[in-house]
Amino acid sequence: MPYVNVRILTGRTHEQKAQLAQVITQALTDICGAPAAGTHVVIDEVERENWAVGGQLVADRDS
Repeated sequence: MPYVNVRILTGRTHEQKAQLAQVITQALTDICGAPAAGTHVVIDEVERENWAVGGQLVADRDS
């Protein structure tokens, strides 16, 4: 039972997140032989003001 946790910035559409979950599940099935029905994908969305890269908040980099 694989469990994958994905953290992404907010702003993706429902369709994009659904495709992401599908592609990750398919990759685990193809590469690891994991059953799709037992594969869990959790998508955590993080606000730009709560994510920093190189010591700078992404929200500040965007402005």
